Order: sequence, then C-alpha cells, then structure tokens
Amino acid sequence: MRKRRNWMVAVTMGATSLAACGDAPDGAASDGIKVGAIFDLTGATADVGVDYADGVRAHVDLLNRQGGIEGRPIELIFQDYAYQVDRAERLYSQFVQEGAVVFMGWGTGDTEALRLRIAEDEIPFSSASLSHMLGDGNESPYNFLVATSYSDQFKIVLRWIVEEHRARGLADPPVVALMHNASPFGRSPWVQGGEAYAAEVGARVTAYEMPRGATDFTAEFTRIAQSGASYVVFQNTSGPVAVALRNARSLGFDATFVCLNWCANALLMRLAGDDAEGVVGAIPYAPLTSDVPGVRVIRSYLESVGESYEDRTNAFTQGWWTFGIFAEGIRRTIAAGQPLTGANVKTALESIQDFDTGGATVSISFSPEDHLGSKGLRLFRAGRGEWTPLTDFLTAPR
Repeated sequence: MRKRRNWMVAVTMGATSLAACGDAPDGAASDGIKVGAIFDLTGATADVGVDYADGVRAHVDLLNRQGGIEGRPIELIFQDYAYQVDRAERLYSQFVQEGAVVFMGWGTGDTEALRLRIAEDEIPFSSASLSHMLGDGNESPYNFLVATSYSDQFKIVLRWIVEEHRARGLADPPVVALMHNASPFGRSPWVQGGEAYAAEVGARVTAYEMPRGATDFTAEFTRIAQSGASYVVFQNTSGPVAVALRNARSLGFDATFVCLNWCANALLMRLAGDDAEGVVGAIPYAPLTSDVPGVRVIRSYLESVGESYEDRTNAFTQGWWTFGIFAEGIRRTIAAGQPLTGANVKTALESIQDFDTGGATVSISFSPEDHLGSKGLRLFRAGRGEWTPLTDFLTAPR
C-alpha cells in the first residue's frame, strides 16, 4: 500500500470537516464557507476515488493556509459514501441542512439521481462523474462538468481510431469493443451519444459489460476476438482494466487498447506493469509528471506536506482543479459583494470564460445553457512507466 502522510483529519463514521485553523482573521470562523462533499474511499471505485478526494481536500487545505477565499475560511464537510446511491442521497441532505452552499460529488448513478433535488435546492454541484447530460444547463441547471464528458472523450477516441485505421490503408470500418463498468458510469459514453456517433463516423462498435468484482475477463476477450475487433476502449477504473490487460496479453490478443480517463493514470501502470505498455490514454487532466504551471502548483503543495507526486495519479489533479473552478465561482461572488447563495455562485460560474488552469486542462468556459466546461483533451501513450503525449489537445465534435 502506498505510504501517505496523515496531513488531514481521518474519516470517521460521522461527518468530517476540514477548515482553517489559525490563518483566518479574528472572528472569521463564523463567516466560514461550508462545502459539502461525498467521496468513494472504500467502495467499488476507491482505486481512483482516494486520489480524487485527496486532491479536493488538498486544494481546500492550501486555500485555508492562504487565508481562505477573500479572507473567509473553507469548511469542507465530507464523508465516505462507499459508492452507494442511497447513502449519497442521505449525506447530501444532511450536509445541505448543515449549510453547504456548494457540493462536491462523485459517481454517475448518485449524481444523476440527485440532479433534480440539486436544482430545487439551488446547490451548485460538481462531481467526478462526467455524464454528458450533467453538462446541459437546461436539463441540469445546477450541475457543472469541469472535465471533458465521457461522451466527448469517447467521440474524440472514435474519431482518432477511424483516422488511424485509414492511415494504415485499411478500407473496412474499424471494429471496436467498448468494455465498460456495469453501472451508469460505464454505460454513459455509449448511451449518451456514443452509439450514434459511431454510426456517423463508420466505426463498428459493440459494448461489452465488465461485471463488478470479476477477477477474469477471458470469456469477454474470447467473444471480442471472435468479433474481429482490433481496438478495445475501456470505460472503467484502473483495477479492473489492469486485470483485463493481463488476460488479453496472456491470450495473445493483439489490439490497440485505449483507456478513457478513469483508467488512464499512473495507477494502471503500477497495477498492470508491462501489460500496460502501449496503451493509449484519453486524459483530460495532465499527469503529475507534466511540467506545466497547473501541475507544478500541485507538486509544490505535495512537497510541502512531505509527499511525492510520484505516489499520486492524475485523479488528484482532477480533484484539485474541480474544486479550484468552484473556488473561483465563490471568489467572484464574494468579490462582487453578492450574498454567498447557491444561485449567486451559479451565476458566477456561468460567467467563467477561458479560465486558464495553467496547462492542466484546456481552458474552461461555462454559460447559462452550457455547463460542459471542457471540450477537449490530449491522447497519451503509456511507455516505460510514464504517459507520453501522443497528440496535441483534440476538441470533441459538436
């Protein structure tokens, strides 16, 4: 297990908070900004959920060390919900009742289940779920996607596959297997535009479910090989995909393997070892090995708390910058002299245009109708334990 520095209070069975200690002005504690959050620290997606959660908490910690947002400390109230939708709903209600003005969520199933309540409560909400519907400002008026949606990631990858296939001089349509988590998260890129886009660009795609808890995917790869697929796209987290890659290599199955963002990380290479060599990753958030300002600030923070960035993944970057964008919305609200309400923070977020994350992502923009903050990403290739850029930033087709 990775060695972690205990720089934050431990999660207990009760709600846990992370707030400023001594850096805020006298009396500022009563003027704190409450942020609610649920994290998957022990559930089905904890393999990437822990780094994401730590990224959010790290950004809060750094801001509080600097005096908070416009002089007001941040109180992060959070709990591990273990990837359970009913528990997410209960914790959301609890933290909103405790005064949370914005909320950091996690999974697709729970975020979609909460979508209408979020709008009724007027609580700006962002989660690690990149379900495309959550970026529709009309359908999901209080949800904001900071990263590229699963559907847009899948479209970028499909377009790249078609272009690669043609560049090889192959006239037949590329045959693609989409191996996905057995959940709304896993199905999201396929059912929210991916199937239609595949037909549009002439790719023959078949979706294959990866059962939860499975320790072997040999049967699935046998069917995929029989289909004639030469490309496999994974929509899952790093743990199951590492198992799948070992299975595929042991079978001698030769294909181009592509990971969407939740398995395109350093954890995959640690778990899969040599079996990860050559995997293509669709990565909206720069790996922590990237030498850009938006990553250097994270590395500097980790060094200040005695941690190495080499022990972390780009899920940490995603958590850091997801909260960073919401912190900007809160800052704009306070700086404008507006009451710190959910409705005012929503308006402030919708005013963000071409926000520069220092190269960690493409620039981020929102509008009242469009809450898809990012429309692009870069493709990377895994090799010798690192992700090396394969393309410049690619924009999803609109």
